[in-house]
Amino acid sequence: MNEGSDRRLLFVFTGPDGSGRKTVADSVGATLGIAKVISYATRKPRPGEANGQDYHFITPELYEQFERAGDFIESIRMNESRYGLRGADIEQSLREGGSIYLVLNPEGAQLLKEQYGDRVIRLFIYADRRTVEQRQRDAGIDPAILQFKMDQYAAAIAYQPSCEHAFENYDLAHTVFEIANTLEHYLQRNLVERD
Repeated sequence: MNEGSDRRLLFVFTGPDGSGRKTVADSVGATLGIAKVISYATRKPRPGEANGQDYHFITPELYEQFERAGDFIESIRMNESRYGLRGADIEQSLREGGSIYLVLNPEGAQLLKEQYGDRVIRLFIYADRRTVEQRQRDAGIDPAILQFKMDQYAAAIAYQPSCEHAFENYDLAHTVFEIANTLEHYLQRNLVERD
């Protein structure tokens, strides 16, 4: 009997934009075989993004329809775009695959913590301000959006003490290994070797 199989946890990767939280989360998810719950966005995909992998890219009209129906447990506006997370997607993923992971800003992470309590494990991913700004420049983020995100950096960093775990992200392989070991403690599957 696998005692970890009934542990339906929500691993929430959060931190400032440009910290690498999405890359880290997807690498950890793939390493541990944990399903991802994907948010919805009304903006167009950026270079390298794929529909159904990074976001569900939908029309503003469909987004409004979901919002009117009360589908979103989190809904935010950033510049001209809307981003939302549907509660039904979370519940379905928990039923189908056990533990799941999500990539959210600190506000979304806090909302999930309030709704799901101890089942939510927040993993704060961070790097210094100069590094996250350079990563976003290298990714070709529009300068106006980049400025908006950097204006949010201090508020995002201030959320770190609220999280269950925090990880510096300067070396992706090291960060992923460290987090995978941490999550195995929660999953109790004993898949990752410990030193």
